[in-house]
Amino acid sequence: MASIPLLRLSLPPHRHAVLLPHPLKPTPPHLRFPLRSKSSTTTCSYTPTPAGDRLISATSYFLPFFNGLQYGRFLFMKYPILAAPFEPLIPLLSLYHSIPYASFVTFFALYLGIVRNPSFSRYARFNALQALVLDVLLVVPVLLQRIFTPGRSGIGLKVTAWAHSGLFMFVVACFVYGLVASVLGKTPYLPFVADAAGRQLD
Repeated sequence: MASIPLLRLSLPPHRHAVLLPHPLKPTPPHLRFPLRSKSSTTTCSYTPTPAGDRLISATSYFLPFFNGLQYGRFLFMKYPILAAPFEPLIPLLSLYHSIPYASFVTFFALYLGIVRNPSFSRYARFNALQALVLDVLLVVPVLLQRIFTPGRSGIGLKVTAWAHSGLFMFVVACFVYGLVASVLGKTPYLPFVADAAGRQLD
């Protein structure tokens, strides 16, 4: 019986066919596939703080700064040279104190006009509220001084001078930090103030 030859099916090679390498032979260089990294590239966009929000934030910190300058009188008396950087602000301070209830009006203008106004951004509202909280804290030493009456001499006067000088330096540091950060569009977080402002705003 004659053997039937095996039929070999041969398909014409397609131009888009993928040639797989032989498993027992080295892969030719032209068939080697480059390795692709699985890591995806992520892009992040930075949205700068609007100039209006930065201006409102920077201006808000002038309220506690003006009200806190009174605590520097002991330092100014002992070291008059420390008052030199504040001399350019004397005309502005004179105008501020010449207006009746200027501090009271400014406080409620910031609170009702900015902090409680949802049309402003959270950035401006947070900075305005931080300035208001700091301004409220400045009233506490005045109340304590009126209650305990430390006197004009002795240890009571020394403790008052130390407390006022420390509070003055703290207020100036907070003012400079808040002002510079607001101008740059960053969010300043004042110690003892930021947490209270964040809870009131949320």
